[in-house]
Amino acid sequence: MSERSGLFAGDDPFAIALAWLSEAEKSEINDPNAIALATVDAEGLPNVRMVLLKDIEEDAFVFYTNYGSAKATELEQSGKASFVMHWKSLRRQIRVRGEISREEGEKADEYYASRSLKSRLGAWASQQSMPLESRGALMAEVAKVTATKGPNPSRPPFWGGYRIKPVEIEFWADGAFRLHDRFVWRRRGEQDNWSVLRLCP
Repeated sequence: MSERSGLFAGDDPFAIALAWLSEAEKSEINDPNAIALATVDAEGLPNVRMVLLKDIEEDAFVFYTNYGSAKATELEQSGKASFVMHWKSLRRQIRVRGEISREEGEKADEYYASRSLKSRLGAWASQQSMPLESRGALMAEVAKVTATKGPNPSRPPFWGGYRIKPVEIEFWADGAFRLHDRFVWRRRGEQDNWSVLRLCP
């Protein structure tokens, strides 16, 4: 597709995503890796929240959370998710839809170990999405965990990653007169080849 040059050039959508994120890291004030993650509950009601994308692999996007959280429950029920990553400074966004699998191995351990001690202890202390009596109760639990887990806590068994393997990735860039540029990459499954289409703005 000869039109797909410049920002959209290349045969690997993950390489394009990495290049866009790298550029955003130089211009976006806060959290250039923030994504709005969408799921659906058992009744089909949508849910969306901001999380931080922690890795773009050769075939997947990875983020981390508590496996007892509402988002994790919904991810496990449907096995699917979508997200949008938007950068105001670049006037660009990436939309992703795909299938979910857990990351509970060495990569999850490595990422957990890279977090600050307070964040690691917080992961142990918080029963994410569960009712909370007060902030004081949460801080008391943090103090308890600090006393019992020590300065190098291991990754909690209820905390880890999710990997989204896309069946669709859309790259969007702002255009003059709101005639934006949109290219969508689609495939039926992870073993299939991508097809690329330009979409109307």
